[in-house]
Amino acid sequence: MVGTVIAIVLVIVVVLLALFAVVRSVRIVPQARAGIVERFGRYHRTLHAGLNLVMPFIDRLRPLIDLREQVVSFPPQPVITKDNLVVGIDTVIYFQVTDPKAATYEIANYVAAVEQLTVTTLRNVVGGMDLDTTLTSRDKINGELRKELDEATGKWGLRVSRVELKAIEPPTSIQDSMEKRMRADRDKSAAILLAEGSKQSAILTAEGEKQAAVLRARGEAEAAVVRAEADATAQATRARGQAQAISTVFRAIHEGNPDQRLLAYQYLQALPEIAQGDANKLWIVPSEITKALEGIGNFFGSSDPDKSEQPSADNSTMNAGEGHPDTPGSITRLPAANELTHELPPVRPSSNGLAEAD
Repeated sequence: MVGTVIAIVLVIVVVLLALFAVVRSVRIVPQARAGIVERFGRYHRTLHAGLNLVMPFIDRLRPLIDLREQVVSFPPQPVITKDNLVVGIDTVIYFQVTDPKAATYEIANYVAAVEQLTVTTLRNVVGGMDLDTTLTSRDKINGELRKELDEATGKWGLRVSRVELKAIEPPTSIQDSMEKRMRADRDKSAAILLAEGSKQSAILTAEGEKQAAVLRARGEAEAAVVRAEADATAQATRARGQAQAISTVFRAIHEGNPDQRLLAYQYLQALPEIAQGDANKLWIVPSEITKALEGIGNFFGSSDPDKSEQPSADNSTMNAGEGHPDTPGSITRLPAANELTHELPPVRPSSNGLAEAD
């Protein structure tokens, strides 16, 4: 009976040991992870994602290593520039484990190693630049840092894919000076832009006034030409009208064949108009004015029956006398002004329509 119990206990122990051995020999590695297996304390092999079998009680699995790209942000580090200014620089490192064996056995703590290597490399790179160059050369600093870190961490089984400068903080006094300079530059730029705007405005205004003056002068010139042409046309039209009127009057006079009485009457009608004005001191009287007066007297005296015969005799005498040398006995035109001039005293018109001398 006792033997049976002991056998049962031994079977149970063997089964438990078998189950424990099976559990210890099966290892499941997640995706993007890697495991290092040591056999008797030495590196044996690397476990990849999936189901893996190891020897229980002989092989030992070290903590899994993350194979994904990792982002590590480091606190601000004081860095001295070429012009002896201390600036604080924050950096961000993007790296990835490419060789789990090297990352396990070549470096004890690769994250701390990357941090310290970044600080020393950053000081070397920034130490050869002044503050202005440092502030404006982030891409250059990033490229040099990534190159140096990638070369240095390659033997550790790491690959640095990217390095970024998160912030560059100069001292407070330098920040105030930079703000003042920036404000001065902006004020200068604003003044320059304002001056350029005023200059362009003045130029455009002057050009506009110039064009306006040119157009105004051109318009005035064209208007003057048009007015002159209009005046010339009007004068020519008036001259043609006057010529036609004179021609018509001349033709009517010749066709009507007026006698001396009609001409004398016209003389008398024109005398009051000639006598108007205080400055009329000199009269130009035709040489036949006396004969015209005689003719008008004969015209008014023709109503007397006893003297009805006399005008014809006077007229014949007048016609035979001082008539026109070309056509005696008829008056076809007025005598010229240079034929005879008489200086007479001023004449004023009388109440009966005749002129009276003073």
